Amino acid sequence: MINVIRARIHQKHRTIRFPDAPPPAMPERFRGRPRIDATRCRDGFRICAAACPTNAIVFADGKPLVIDLGKCLFCNDCKLACPEAAISHSTDYRLAVRQHQDLILEPDAALVLAEELGGKMKKLLGRSLKLREVSAGGCNACEADVNVLGTVGWDLGRFGIQFVAAPRHADGLLITGPVTQNMKSALLDTYTAIPEPKIVIAVGSCAISGGPFIDHQEVNNGADSLLPVDLYIPGCPPHPLTILDGLLRLFGRVDDTKIALKKGE
Repeated sequence: MINVIRARIHQKHRTIRFPDAPPPAMPERFRGRPRIDATRCRDGFRICAAACPTNAIVFADGKPLVIDLGKCLFCNDCKLACPEAAISHSTDYRLAVRQHQDLILEPDAALVLAEELGGKMKKLLGRSLKLREVSAGGCNACEADVNVLGTVGWDLGRFGIQFVAAPRHADGLLITGPVTQNMKSALLDTYTAIPEPKIVIAVGSCAISGGPFIDHQEVNNGADSLLPVDLYIPGCPPHPLTILDGLLRLFGRVDDTKIALKKGE
C-alpha cells in the first residue's frame, strides 16, 4: 500500500482539467478542423476534389468550395494532392454540431459548434446522462476512442456521463459505424427500448454518412437515415477530446473563452 501511495504522489494529478482549464496542446501532426484558402487555388480545387475518396469536397464553377465534415475521413489525401497547399488541417479539435447541415465547412467561415440542449431536456439530463453504445458495423476505431473517455486521464464519469449495459437504463444512444444491414434491426430495437425522452449521438464519419463505405448496398449511410440525431461528432476516428467537447457542449459546460488555441487556428 505504501508503494501505491508513493506512486500516486509521484504521478500527481493525471486527469485533464478540461473544460475548467484549457486542454493539453494537440500535436502538430493532429488533423483537426480543415482550413480552406481559396486564394491559393488556381484550378478550382479540381485536383483536391478528385483525390477525396468519399466526395467530401464539393465545388462548382462560380461557387465557393465546401468540405462536408460528415463525409471527411481526415485522411490528408486532398492536402497531399494539392500543389498550392490550399487545403490544410489545423489542430482545432472542436468539430461537434447539432444539425447535419452545420457540418458543411465553407472557406473563411466559422463552424457552428453544438449548442446546448433545450430547457426541458437539459433539466432532465443535465446532471446525469446514461448512454447505450451501439457499434453498428464499425471498425473499432471510434469505439476505442469512446472507451478511452472512461480511463483515468479523461474520467467521463465526473460529469455524470456513463455508459450502461441495458437500453432500458439509458437516456440516449451513442452510435458508431456505418449502420450495416445486419445491424439495422438491432439498432432500431435498441432505440425503441430506450425510454422517452431520449437523445441520439452519431460518432465518426461512418455513423454520420457511411464513411468510406458510403452508398454501399450493405450500409445505410449513417444513423440519421433511420433515426433523429441530436449531436454529430465527425472524425475518422474523432479524437477523445473531440468527443468529450461535443458531449459537454450539450449541457453548456464548455466556455470557449477559456480554450487557448495556437495562433492561426
